[in-house]
Amino acid sequence: MVSLLYAIFRAYKGYTSKSPFTKTDNAVRYWTTTIAHIQLTIGMVIYFQSPLIKYFWGNFKEALSDVNVSFFGLVHITLMFTAIMIITIGSALSKRKVADPEKFGTMLVWFTIALIIIFIAIPWPFSPLAARPYIR
Repeated sequence: MVSLLYAIFRAYKGYTSKSPFTKTDNAVRYWTTTIAHIQLTIGMVIYFQSPLIKYFWGNFKEALSDVNVSFFGLVHITLMFTAIMIITIGSALSKRKVADPEKFGTMLVWFTIALIIIFIAIPWPFSPLAARPYIR
């Protein structure tokens, strides 16, 4: 998430100051997408090894009635996967733009949307989707 925040910061700074899209900006775009894909891969491994997820898929009808279990079984993974797809699409669209402000603007919009989805998918203690304490 740090790389995503940094990419959004650079995109905002470049877009508002009308800066040229440098090799560093392109590298930030590329590595943000790559890191997101690595996190997705690690998340999928953890997802399929989780006892909670095994319970969810083994007792699907019962588990759907439990908000916390269904959050981790369906909502969390779906939102995180969607966020990674949005990062990937935003990166690809930004790469194909010709004008520098368009590159920054595309990165800014798509990456910010992905960040919002990621924040929604986190099981915050105050979340209506799934309440989990900060420290267990």
